[in-house]
Amino acid sequence: MVNSECTSTLSLVDDELASTLTGIVRGVEKEGLRVTAESSIAQTAHQPALGSTLTHPSITTDYSEALLEFITPVLDGVEATVEYLSDLHTFASSKIEQERIWPASMPCQLEGDESIPIAVYGSSNVGTLKHVYRQGLGVRYGRIMQSIAGIHYNFSLPDTFWQAYQTKQCPQSDQSLQDFKSAQYFSLIRNFRRYSWVLHYLFGASPVLDKSFLAGSSQDEHGLDPLLENTYGLPYATSLRMSDLGYQNSAQEELHVSYGSLDDYVTTLSEAMGHKYEAYQEIGVKVDGQYRQLNTNVLQIENEYYSDIRPKRVTQSGEKPIAALRDRGVEYIEVRILDINPFLAEGLSAQQIRFMDAFLLYCLFSQCPEVSHTSCPEIRDNQRDVILRGRDPSLTLQRGGEAVPFKTAATELIDAIMETAKLLDKAHDSFEYSSAIYAQQAKVDDPTLTPSGQMMELVDAGNEFIDIISEQANKHQTHFASLDKNTTFQENLSVIAKQSIEQQHQLEADDTVSFDDYLAEYIKR
Repeated sequence: MVNSECTSTLSLVDDELASTLTGIVRGVEKEGLRVTAESSIAQTAHQPALGSTLTHPSITTDYSEALLEFITPVLDGVEATVEYLSDLHTFASSKIEQERIWPASMPCQLEGDESIPIAVYGSSNVGTLKHVYRQGLGVRYGRIMQSIAGIHYNFSLPDTFWQAYQTKQCPQSDQSLQDFKSAQYFSLIRNFRRYSWVLHYLFGASPVLDKSFLAGSSQDEHGLDPLLENTYGLPYATSLRMSDLGYQNSAQEELHVSYGSLDDYVTTLSEAMGHKYEAYQEIGVKVDGQYRQLNTNVLQIENEYYSDIRPKRVTQSGEKPIAALRDRGVEYIEVRILDINPFLAEGLSAQQIRFMDAFLLYCLFSQCPEVSHTSCPEIRDNQRDVILRGRDPSLTLQRGGEAVPFKTAATELIDAIMETAKLLDKAHDSFEYSSAIYAQQAKVDDPTLTPSGQMMELVDAGNEFIDIISEQANKHQTHFASLDKNTTFQENLSVIAKQSIEQQHQLEADDTVSFDDYLAEYIKR
C-alpha cells in the first residue's frame, strides 16, 4: 500500500550508485530462553563456559539470567551473518548441558514472576547498573513481559553510498555528510513506521501462547481465545508479541517522541527521560538498602522507551546512547519488531534478510511528508489490525481514510519493494533479492505459508503451543549438534569467554567509587 503523497528518488540511482549497495552492513541480535527438558524456564546461572554476560561481545543475556542473547558482528555478507548466528548457537548449545534454547518469541511454561530470574552482571558499578535497570523493569511491568524474546536487525549503508546519493539528491547543498545521513535515516524511520505492518504479516510467528503467560489475567484483560486446554491465541493473529500483551507500556502512552529530525528526537526523548511518574515514585528507588529501580522517571534510561525502530550510534566507554546520537549523528538503524521463527534453526533466514534490506531501502528512497497527527492513528490502527488479524481474508487497511483490502495493499507495497530488490540484484550480480520478494508475495497469496499460518495449522490439528515449540527446540538442538564444527571459531569463542571473565573481574577491581555515587554521576550525564 503505497502512499500517493510520496515520491521516489529511485530515478537517481544509476549504475555507479547501485554498485555501492554491496557495502551494506548488517548485524543481528537474537534472543532465546534457556529451558529445561520439561519446557520450563531454566533457574541455573549463566554458564561460565559461555563467558561474562557483561563483557562478552557475542554472547550475553537480556532481561533474565535465562534469556540468552546472541550478537553477530557487523558483516557485509548475508550468508555470513546467518552462518555466524549458527556458529553461536552451536557453541552455546554444547555448553548448556541438559538445557535447550527455546526457539520462539513467546515463552515456555512459567510459574509467575518469581520463576523468571533477573540477569546478573557481577559486582562492578556498570554491572550493577545493568542489573538494577532490569530490576526496575520487573517492578514496573512485571517479569512475565520480560520473558518475551525477539530479533533485532541492525542496518547501515556505507559512506560511499551516502556521498554519491547526497551529490545526486542535493547537488548544491552545503549540509555536512553526517547531517545528511542523519536526516535520511530519520526519513527511513518515518516510512518504516508507515509500512512495517507488512513485516508483522510476513514474519510474525506468535499467534498463540501458553496459558501460563496469562497468569492472573482475566478473559476481558487479555482478549484471547482458549484454542486448546493450554494454548490461547487469536485465529488470524500474526504477532501477539507486538500486541498489547507484549512490549507495550501504558505509562509511556502519553509520551510524544518525535521522529521529525535528529534534534527533535533527542529533545523529546530527553524530556521524556526527565518526566517523573507518580506510580514509580510510590515504588521508591532504594528501599531498605536495596535498589528497586534506577530512578522514578517514566524512563529509567532511553532504552526503556519501547519503539519499533531506533536510530543508533556506537557508544564510547561510559557514554549514553542519546549523547552519542546528539554529538555524532545516526550511524545505523535497529529494527526491533521481528519475531523468532520457530521453524528455522537460527530464527531467521538469508531470504528474510534480503527482504529486509530491500524493504529498508524502499523506506529510504520513498520521500514522504512527515507523519501528521491525523495520520498517526491510521498508522497505529493498520499495525494493530495486522498484528491481531493479519490473515483474516476480510481484513482491510486504511489509506487516507479509505479502506483498502489487505491483499491489494500488500501486493502494491511488495511490487514497489521489488524495484529496490532489482537494484540490489544488479549490485550483487544475482537474482537472490528478487527471489526473496517473490517468496514474500507467495505468503500474501497464501497465508498458510507465513510463520503464523504454519503455527496455527499445527494448533488447529490439536497440538499445544508448548509441544510444538518443544519439538522444534529438540530438532534444532540435534541439528546444531550434527553440524561439522567450525573448530577455529569454537576455540576462539572459548578463548573470548575466558578473556571476558577476566575483563569483568578487572572492571570490578578498578571501581573506586560506591554505586550510589556512580549512579548519581551517571544520571547527571
